[in-house]
Amino acid sequence: MLHNRYTDAPHTGRHDLRNLKRMIPYLWEYRGRVLIALLSLILAKVATVGVPLVLKQIVDALDTNPGQLLVLPIVLFLAYGALRLVGSLFNEMRDAIFARVRYRAMRRLSNEVLRHLHALSLRYHLERRTGNITRDLERGTLSISSILNYLVFNILPTGAEFLLVAVILLGQYEWHFTAVTFGTVLVYIVFTLGMTEWRMHYRHTMNKLDSQASGDAVDSLLNYETVKYFNNEKFELQRYDATLNQWEEAAVKSQTSMSLLNFGQGAIIAIGLTGIMIYAGKGVVNGSMTLGDLVLVNTLMLQLFIPLNFLGIVYRMLKYSLADMDLVLKLLDREPEIRDVPNAPPLVVSEARVRYEQVDFAYQADRPILEAVSFEIPPGHKVAVVGPSGAGKSTLARLMFRFYDVNAGRILIDGQNIADVDQQSLRHAIGIVPQDTVLFNESIYYNIQYARPDATREEIEQAARMASIHDFIASLPQGYDTVVGERGLKLSGGEKQRVAIARVILKNPPILIFDEATSSLDSRSEQAILQALQDVAQQHTTLVIAHRLSTIIDADQILVMEEGRIIEQGNHQALLQANGVYAQMWALQQEEQAAEALLEGIEPAPVGL
Repeated sequence: MLHNRYTDAPHTGRHDLRNLKRMIPYLWEYRGRVLIALLSLILAKVATVGVPLVLKQIVDALDTNPGQLLVLPIVLFLAYGALRLVGSLFNEMRDAIFARVRYRAMRRLSNEVLRHLHALSLRYHLERRTGNITRDLERGTLSISSILNYLVFNILPTGAEFLLVAVILLGQYEWHFTAVTFGTVLVYIVFTLGMTEWRMHYRHTMNKLDSQASGDAVDSLLNYETVKYFNNEKFELQRYDATLNQWEEAAVKSQTSMSLLNFGQGAIIAIGLTGIMIYAGKGVVNGSMTLGDLVLVNTLMLQLFIPLNFLGIVYRMLKYSLADMDLVLKLLDREPEIRDVPNAPPLVVSEARVRYEQVDFAYQADRPILEAVSFEIPPGHKVAVVGPSGAGKSTLARLMFRFYDVNAGRILIDGQNIADVDQQSLRHAIGIVPQDTVLFNESIYYNIQYARPDATREEIEQAARMASIHDFIASLPQGYDTVVGERGLKLSGGEKQRVAIARVILKNPPILIFDEATSSLDSRSEQAILQALQDVAQQHTTLVIAHRLSTIIDADQILVMEEGRIIEQGNHQALLQANGVYAQMWALQQEEQAAEALLEGIEPAPVGL
């Protein structure tokens, strides 16, 4: 049986009142519209409650003065129609005026959530599941519109109508009518609240399972090739269906309990309305009430209980929306791991001198990645880092970008601790060609231009030429308008990396990082692009993280890392002469490259000794 990552986890408490208070800023922006909408609401309800009062006069007039049929009732009929027209007018005015408030709130919340997601640390994004996040955000964004809709269009109007009805009953009739009305509403509210709270956990379970199913589906589609490689279509469907099976059970229980709730609400309303009509009927019989009074009381009760009956559904939907919104607000409450210090100044790059001083770092406390790492990249120099997988090479790049903060030590750029400067200015000064290039599902032109949105077409094409990819792009039927597919899957690994190289060329930052930038290239393509990388690196401070040693023989200094420490350093010739770990790696790779060249039928490229 598959382990359920969601229903096995304990449900954390919500703070609905606090969440509702957090919606005030969204309303305050358009407080004028909100006030006009509320005024329209009140006027609409006054007109609505006025309809039964006029209807009473019509009935009494027809019952007691049939001879005046062509005089007084016509005026009352016109008043009756006018009240209905006015009620409809103010209802629609309320909707139209409040629309801007609702949709602006949705827009603001969507922007805040996306901004916050971008502010969260890389650690969060490595742990999240895209399908779950997108589904939660979709429901959360819609929830704020739903909550505003329920409050302004259902709960407040019903409350206003209830008060108006109470005033009429207390002012014109015996206390029995008010007592029965208040008692019925009170029992109805208590029953609805109790039943709704009891069955809310079914909705929570449905939401969690719905997000999990969405996450499983998106993961399987993002890993489409992997699913095919291992013939695991059936496994993915079974995993998806197992989650949907649990969702189905929770949904059935939710619907069954809702039917029970609806029946209970209907029974309470029927009993209360029957009691009201009995008292009204007695009043007509004993002469204390007219036939018009009976019609008035009946109409008032129907007008009140019909929306009150719907209020039960509204309350449940409001609770569901609060549950959905709670997920988003908890996400907004999540503190970014990497934060600027107060009033952090921008990074000022004069020479682009980079220095690591006794840097310690661990992703997890019990697994150190870097230990006392110190080195310097002088302005305009190239420093390469080599070593086995897991030695901490790529971590050096992530720390320079400040995706994580160091546990000890510091990283300096021109003498400025990167932890003390503005993150935006820091990342503006650094360009990277990552090992795993991920592209947007847009055109090649868009993906290159992404480095500098204001770049001209000539600058973009020149960057592509320097990255040795312009000719390839020009050969495509759509040229630079070719869409690269989800995560760039329509391009080969080498083509994606050349786009990434063109992108960093266009950015033209003072500091460059090449994180195994030729790892997806064959030997022929690698030699063609190495010269481009050398041209790009000129006049830049460059950190090269390399697997193939042939790509970094021109480095001013090479650092050899093992288990998070620098064990050797020097230039290519010095390290070969030292006959240590680097020399062994060099000899092994020379043999591999010679064999690869023979298989490809080309002469091995000349390299340093």
